[in-house]
Amino acid sequence: MLVVQKYGGTSVGTIARIKRVARRCLATQRQGHEVAVVVSAMSGETNRLLGLARRIHSDPSDREVDVIIATGEQVSVGLLALAIRALGGDAVSFLGHQVKITTDSAFSRARIRSIDAENVRIACRAGKIAVIAGFQGMDEQGNITTLGRGGSDTTGVAIAAALKADVCEIYTDVDGVYTADPNVCLTARKIERVTYEEMLELASLGAKVLQIRSVELGMKYGVPIHVRSSFHKREGTWVVPEESSMEHVEVAGVTASRDECKVTVFMVPDRPGVAASIFRPLSEHGIVVDMIIQSASSEGHTDMTFTVPRSDVGRAMQLLEVHLAELIAGGAHLKSTEGLAKVSVVGVGMRSHAGVAQKMFELLARERINILLISTSEIKISVVVETKYAELAVRVLHDGFGLDLPPAARAPTA
Repeated sequence: MLVVQKYGGTSVGTIARIKRVARRCLATQRQGHEVAVVVSAMSGETNRLLGLARRIHSDPSDREVDVIIATGEQVSVGLLALAIRALGGDAVSFLGHQVKITTDSAFSRARIRSIDAENVRIACRAGKIAVIAGFQGMDEQGNITTLGRGGSDTTGVAIAAALKADVCEIYTDVDGVYTADPNVCLTARKIERVTYEEMLELASLGAKVLQIRSVELGMKYGVPIHVRSSFHKREGTWVVPEESSMEHVEVAGVTASRDECKVTVFMVPDRPGVAASIFRPLSEHGIVVDMIIQSASSEGHTDMTFTVPRSDVGRAMQLLEVHLAELIAGGAHLKSTEGLAKVSVVGVGMRSHAGVAQKMFELLARERINILLISTSEIKISVVVETKYAELAVRVLHDGFGLDLPPAARAPTA
């Protein structure tokens, strides 16, 4: 087997932990497997480097900032390769440009365009453990680029896809994906197997275990992903293609995202092109819009409501005031509302189970939790509520859908 392992910053946060990772890599190789390892910077190092850069320059998306923060992973791969050699193994380290991870030129949030992993393949076949810097690549002009927060997950799965690895093991400080945040819901259970689609939804809705792009790559190239703890050897959570048994579980997990803000544009003309004029400047400036609701037209006017991340609401309002100046002069006006959270239930079983939405709304109503916005897809239902109700909503939905029980013991929704 060819195994790709990825270790996060906590897993390599100290010299003692780096030595532990080295022992685990060697143990995997001595079981007869070829091993490639992707590592993040030591915990806290990227933030330290960003802090240094910001003391000199305020733009975190600058080319030179990527040059600076990419050094965190450079240190990690060198230390881990040395640790493996100190234990009697053979290892060689690779930076992004040595693996030939080619990206676009969007500094601080680059996307991988291609990987030429031949150097890694040659090292593995020679009996060496290839230790690869996560989070970084190189654009077509030879500039160092970084992939954004959680980018080492993306590197790990992308390397696994390029090598056609049998599995990509993502080692973290938790032992898998849970039905809810265990810090919020004490009855949360570890999920043994979750589909790529469910994991994509969970990751985008607030679950922090995997980076979204890594799941997208896994699904695109069919890479089995095993999320597990670097501190013990127990099985974690497998992220895999959908299996027939998964359809019997109507809800796989509950998540909450507490950084939501609502923006409403009141009294806009109800005519073609107005929606495009509202969302065009936001898109051009990289502001992600989530839920969108348009009210019924009244006397030729309508209201448009949508959500954006809390960190972007100020910029979004400024852009809209500038780009919608003509509409505002004609009577339209803007309002933003903070202190909101998005609570979601996710599960591929929703495709074959009716009544999930009704049950969700009834559970929230019993606790007198008011729903401000609703959004649905084939396998998820999301609602926006006041942030102060977010944790209560998660616990109520988690227990109401029986997620504290093993899947086989859960009663189906009527």
